Amino acid sequence: MRGLKKKRRVQIVLLAVVALLVATGLIGYAMRDGINYFRTPTQVAEAPPGPSEVFRIGGLVEEGTLVRGQGETVTFRVTDTNKSVPVAYTGVLPDLFKEGQGMVGTGSMQDGTFVATEILAKHDESYMPKEVVDALKEQGVYVDPKAAPSGS
Repeated sequence: MRGLKKKRRVQIVLLAVVALLVATGLIGYAMRDGINYFRTPTQVAEAPPGPSEVFRIGGLVEEGTLVRGQGETVTFRVTDTNKSVPVAYTGVLPDLFKEGQGMVGTGSMQDGTFVATEILAKHDESYMPKEVVDALKEQGVYVDPKAAPSGS
């Protein structure tokens, strides 16, 4: 009788371990396309990702580089004030998208140009994505828009 209970317990533990491994494998399989790493333009310039790698890039839309093509195609450069990367996007841009403002795009590199499938822009005058703020702080060029201007 005692050996039967012990055998049953071992079977239940093994079944639980197998179920956990299967669940972990299914979650990993489901998320394989949903994980996009964030990179700054400097990181992209220094270590270009492969053409099949989907990632997020963020920074400021460089002044004077926004060109609207025929149809819905738009090109511009995104910068972290250290390096800049050309971006091409086909679609409707967010209403608040403009030069000198923060943006984050999702896409991949193709022939030296970041081809975006999605563009996100700031939603008010003080918002900037956390990753972009962190990258600008790392570069030493971030200015907090909420900070009181110094002067006389």
